[in-house]
Amino acid sequence: MTLEAGMCSNGHVSYPTHPLCPECGEPQEETFDLSDRTGEVVTWTHSTATPPGVREPNTLAIVEFDITDVDGASDEFVRALGQVTTDEVETGDTVEPVYVEELRDPDAGIKVPESQDWDGYRWDPV
Repeated sequence: MTLEAGMCSNGHVSYPTHPLCPECGEPQEETFDLSDRTGEVVTWTHSTATPPGVREPNTLAIVEFDITDVDGASDEFVRALGQVTTDEVETGDTVEPVYVEELRDPDAGIKVPESQDWDGYRWDPV
């Protein structure tokens, strides 16, 4: 599992990646990894009505990654939504992505566990 953002030839960056840029419609030809960066919590919430197999409560945050060092990027940041490793998070906190093998219980729900990936990243306060 990767935490990749996509960039088109016009320098627009989005997460997750898309075949075509959501801003201008050009193909996203480059990707770069966000998993080795830190980001800042823009906003967060505690979800208490979670889908089957998802922890309850489930703390989620929108995190902003500074991408001013990415060659060719016209955007200054890219945002990503994800689970947080703890319930103790505040707006402005610095977080880092941490890989987890299961974001939810693959045996809960209606999908066959082998039908999809269950791994991904959570935000961990630094």
